Amino acid sequence: MDKIDLHIPNETARLRAVILGTAMSNGAAPSLEEAYDPKSREHIAAGTYPQNPDMIIEMAHVAAVLSKYDVAIFSPVQIQDYNQIFTRDIGFVIGDTFVKSNILPDRDQEIEAIQHILNKIDPSKIIKPPEEVHVEGGDVMVHNDYIFVGTYRGDDYPNFITARTNVQAVEWLEKTFPNKKVVSFNLRKSNEVARDNALHLDCCFQPVGHNKCIIHRNGFLEEEEYEFLVDLFGKQNCFELTKDEMYHMNSNIFSIAPDVVISERGFTRLNDWLRSHNITVEEVPYAEIAKQEGLLRCSTLPLIRD
Repeated sequence: MDKIDLHIPNETARLRAVILGTAMSNGAAPSLEEAYDPKSREHIAAGTYPQNPDMIIEMAHVAAVLSKYDVAIFSPVQIQDYNQIFTRDIGFVIGDTFVKSNILPDRDQEIEAIQHILNKIDPSKIIKPPEEVHVEGGDVMVHNDYIFVGTYRGDDYPNFITARTNVQAVEWLEKTFPNKKVVSFNLRKSNEVARDNALHLDCCFQPVGHNKCIIHRNGFLEEEEYEFLVDLFGKQNCFELTKDEMYHMNSNIFSIAPDVVISERGFTRLNDWLRSHNITVEEVPYAEIAKQEGLLRCSTLPLIRD
């Protein structure tokens, strides 16, 4: 693919091209001080942080499923001893526009590692928000006329390494995409307790199929914002996650089409529900990567959907 014509209308339309992260050279487990989220910290402390060879195998399973559905897969340039699994954080596409995220400063190299892919995109279709706008792709979802944005509105925002998208990002998205309805959601944050932390919007919510969604009430700080989504999709179309399922990242599956998803093989209740709604579930092992508080949606950056 010499030239990439971006097109992302929503989360579930038929996928044609994606940037898939890489685990080829993740390096050693970080120290507790270096951890970006409470779940990674939990596994570092317990000595159960994922090993490189296991993560490579898990990502190979995802690549195989994407290839099976003729999806064009792009890969970052490999950086030695550097975590490049979660490409969703570093950018996102809305319609025909690629937005470079303003992410944690330690992760700037990740954006540089996809420059060869960005070179295939019309430069006028690549934008970067101003410095005061903090935003990561896990917090941004295009849903046809809507842009859903996870944020944290507390005055103590600077105290949370788990708060990745600020109120300025919501305002910037409203100005930059005036034809979309931008709806923001105040998410529950914790630096210490993984079960009380919605790191991104896709850790507690995701559209799936034609008109359905996966959701966890406790990820939202404002009841009315949770209710907005339940009303929008219809209660009968919402799969409500338990606290344990949210902790294991059940909302972070990835849609190849409205009727095909990639999901972790251990998500038994969710996978059964999806199949009961005529959605094909391509099951993969991904429990090791999930220990870093990211799963399938986090590892993928879609560029083209039909």
